[in-house]
Amino acid sequence: MKRAVFASATVVALIAAAGGGFIIGRAQHQPADASSMAVMTPAGAQTSDKPIYYQDPDGKPLYSPTPMKTPDGRDYRAVPASADISFEEASAPEAAPAAPVDRKIKYYRNPMGLPDTSPTPKKDSMGMDYIPVYEGEDTDDGSVKLSPGKIQRTGVKSEPAARRVIRTTVRAPGTIQLDERRVSVISMRSESFVLKVANVTTGSHVVKGQALMEVYSPAVSSAAAEYLATITSRTTGGNESYGRGSRQRLMNLEVPEAAIAAIEKSRNVPTSIEWTSPRAGIVLERSAIEGMRVQPGGVLFRIADHSVIWALIDVAERDLGAISIGQIATVRARSFPGREFSGKIEVIYPEINKETRTARIRVELPNPDLVLLHDMYVDAEIDTGSGEPVLSVPESAVMDTGSRQAVFVDKGQGRFEPREVKTGHRGSGYIEVRQGVADGEPVVVAANFLIDAESNLKAALKGFSEGAQP
Repeated sequence: MKRAVFASATVVALIAAAGGGFIIGRAQHQPADASSMAVMTPAGAQTSDKPIYYQDPDGKPLYSPTPMKTPDGRDYRAVPASADISFEEASAPEAAPAAPVDRKIKYYRNPMGLPDTSPTPKKDSMGMDYIPVYEGEDTDDGSVKLSPGKIQRTGVKSEPAARRVIRTTVRAPGTIQLDERRVSVISMRSESFVLKVANVTTGSHVVKGQALMEVYSPAVSSAAAEYLATITSRTTGGNESYGRGSRQRLMNLEVPEAAIAAIEKSRNVPTSIEWTSPRAGIVLERSAIEGMRVQPGGVLFRIADHSVIWALIDVAERDLGAISIGQIATVRARSFPGREFSGKIEVIYPEINKETRTARIRVELPNPDLVLLHDMYVDAEIDTGSGEPVLSVPESAVMDTGSRQAVFVDKGQGRFEPREVKTGHRGSGYIEVRQGVADGEPVVVAANFLIDAESNLKAALKGFSEGAQP
């Protein structure tokens, strides 16, 4: 047990001592070929004969930073830096880069990426040389420079900003309601008696002019007799203006036009008046009963036209700014999956529900086959796009901290510049950019958070170097 714990501890220590030689991210191990696997660093080239750690002579995963023996007395095998395994891609130009003679070294940074710099060459606690940073590599524009190998390993991808039509869809629930302008109430304007009721019940569909009931009203009979006396008189019968007042009295009592025409044709005062439906629609209420006495204002029938109905949609308060009158709304009823009803937004009600924080809008929908019913639940989709192309970038390109948004602009040759942007509408996987990026500029759309981490590390190193310089 102690041996296993010691072996685990030594492995961790030796990986750190090797200067981060084991790099994670290889998809698979390469064959054990010294020409393709062993890559010598400048520090390793200078001390190629000096052991950096010791390994079990049988090749077991047992290591030690100091010479030691196996339980059977055999010595551990010394591993020099030149024989250490590295998973970095072997590249001749990068294996031993020649120091530029026309560039000045600004400072030296820690080879392990720690925020530690030095104005002079030095080694870390593991014996690794600090890496020189030349003028020009550490710019003041905030840009980040990555090697081609690191760009390929991290999967950095760029895409140019372009003008696109952004379609933003607002989804909200709602209910079907009757059009208030298409509801009729049949009531008597004088004391009357219901003599007969037609075979019409609540829920029945009636057409305009269909007989609903027969009513006797003393006031209607008196007005009809006065009208007949006027139009049949030898003195006033030839002058239509004399009978106009008597006819208007019948109309004020809401006698159907068909009943007035029958009186004019028959020249007789009827004992009862046939009351007809003023519109086509569904009978929502029937209160008329044969033989009942009706007082003025008593409602006998209520009929609604369902050919055009309203969809009252509850839109979230945050989406209200994108809603305007005239936009197209697509409504889907839960009772009829796969079927769509389209209409325009007619009214945005000037109030907010304080419990649900929603605003109500009204969409007028045609309902020719009368499948949409009163109080039915529906789901609406409102297209808030303007149809005009705007400068946009993919959503993955924008890094949003809540208070500011930024993108990385690909400047070429592995250099990426962070730039703050002002965004607008979102939709279809893209974000409108109103300020900060020009049309055609390539922006990073993948692995931008890794570049951001590299940028933060660079800023930290730069701050330490400026603090170390006199």
